[in-house]
Amino acid sequence: MQTPVVAIVGRPNVGKSTLFNRIIGKQLAIVEDVPGVTRDRNYAKAAWEEKRFLLVDTGGFEPDGEDPMFIKMREQTTLAIEEADFIIFLLDGQEGLLPADIEVSHRLRASGKPVLYAVNKVDGARHEALLPDFYRLGVDALFPLSAQHGQGIFELMEALRGILPERVEEPLQEPAASVPRIAIIGRPNVGKSSFINSLMGEGRMIVSDVPGTTRDAVDSAYRYYGREYVLVDTAGIRSRGKISRGIEKYSVVRALKSLERADVALVLIDAAEGITEQDERIAGLAHEAGKGIIVVLNKWDLVPDKETAFKEHMELARQRLKFLDYAPVLTVSALTRQRVTKVFEEVDKVVAECDKRIPTAELNKLLEKLVAAHEPPLYRSRRVKYFFTTQAATKPPTFIVFVNYPEGVHFSYIRYLENGLRKAFGFQGTPLRIFAKSRRPERAQAKSGTRPKTRGVKRKKKEQSSTRKQ
Repeated sequence: MQTPVVAIVGRPNVGKSTLFNRIIGKQLAIVEDVPGVTRDRNYAKAAWEEKRFLLVDTGGFEPDGEDPMFIKMREQTTLAIEEADFIIFLLDGQEGLLPADIEVSHRLRASGKPVLYAVNKVDGARHEALLPDFYRLGVDALFPLSAQHGQGIFELMEALRGILPERVEEPLQEPAASVPRIAIIGRPNVGKSSFINSLMGEGRMIVSDVPGTTRDAVDSAYRYYGREYVLVDTAGIRSRGKISRGIEKYSVVRALKSLERADVALVLIDAAEGITEQDERIAGLAHEAGKGIIVVLNKWDLVPDKETAFKEHMELARQRLKFLDYAPVLTVSALTRQRVTKVFEEVDKVVAECDKRIPTAELNKLLEKLVAAHEPPLYRSRRVKYFFTTQAATKPPTFIVFVNYPEGVHFSYIRYLENGLRKAFGFQGTPLRIFAKSRRPERAQAKSGTRPKTRGVKRKKKEQSSTRKQ
């Protein structure tokens, strides 16, 4: 099941960002989840008990504001409402119900989405006296709260938990899929639609249209020289000509929804414009999602002096996308169909790398060599011992390294181990996950020949000794 999207909507200055931070449990403005990628977000993965969801913060919604800033914010919020599965409509309990709130409620009701009505800034009796007026919105339940002080959050989240769908946990490792699923992601106006059309234009490649698993999405099945693929639709990422640039940040929400259904992500970049900060953000999403990744430089027909440009673009890609140094880079032209179908060859290679499993014996031989070649850094003046490693999963390949002090394993050493794994076994096009874990106490005790002693055992031995003496 896909992660549901929950959007917080309301007028400016009603406390949406405060509630957003309160729900996710931290102040989220700038996040560095991927080495080399720092980005500001207006969304975050969140959870309440066993229910997980993607929480989206929005700008203030002014239905009738003519200021250009209000117009942009209104467009952003409208798109957020379209993308959301559930909505929290936040109102200001100190200002009371305003005509703008009523207008927003009409739009939310027209959307047909489940809406929870929360009244923020209810910090005392004088604010509680304004609550009955909010029932003019025609709702059965209101959730008074103070996002700043954390009051009333539990009741709101319990109500949200009640309407969120039951999450079906996916197995750690899915059975080998016979049909790779490909998501084409990228910022607006990089040529995603043209690229998809260039693929679909070849009659031998189209088999059928299969209904997608998300609202208003369709996955297309393809056959290319006897091999089958499923193209995960990302047409929902709108082009820049139809929306303002301020909306572009919501493309990451659409990309996330597409990535969840994919095995491999084609990160499409406009070669004529070069790699932008937004390209870095979207590529980082694919990396975080653990998907196979291929970087595709589109519009190569517009690039002059291609031989020199190729070297420059490769160097730029390694600099701006250094966290994707494992991903292959292709140059294509959707307009002329130059090298477009080559992506299928790369997809086959990347899928195989994502599914690759290394025998434990080979992994431990490599670990021994790597540790011997580069001694791990000390942890509080103590040596961190690397006992053994094993592969826990595929898609992406995931490894567990057993050590005596997991908290002492430095990120730089994990990176060193990753580079060693890639040099020895390849893994081109797929991110790797390496986790340090403490070796189980009973195994360590069995190896040292010791056994845990308890008071109960000592007492029993004393009783047996006393009985013999009698």
